[in-house]
Amino acid sequence: MVTKEDDGALVVVLVNSPPADAPRIAKALVEQKLAACVNVIPGVKSFYFWEGALQEDEESTLVVKTTAASVQRLTKAVKELHPYSVPEVVALPLKNAGNADYLDWVRKSIAGA
Repeated sequence: MVTKEDDGALVVVLVNSPPADAPRIAKALVEQKLAACVNVIPGVKSFYFWEGALQEDEESTLVVKTTAASVQRLTKAVKELHPYSVPEVVALPLKNAGNADYLDWVRKSIAGA
């Protein structure tokens, strides 16, 4: 839940997906103005338990730059676009540290969407 204190707060959202689906998901998030930018990092090997069995998968990691206020809508979109029944969507808060011009660009890219 986003509070008034979160206005303008930025987050980086991590989403892993099958490599073939990553570009489609990334483009959709940017086109829908849910993300200012999405980097697709190929060649990630993921290990996890699913339905009681250890899984090992090749995935791509999507690094999504967005606002805290957009995370709920972004999560909904990922769930609709993603082939997994329970896709990873993990939002990590930014402390407004870094290139202020870039951070402003992220905010403006999402504003008014």
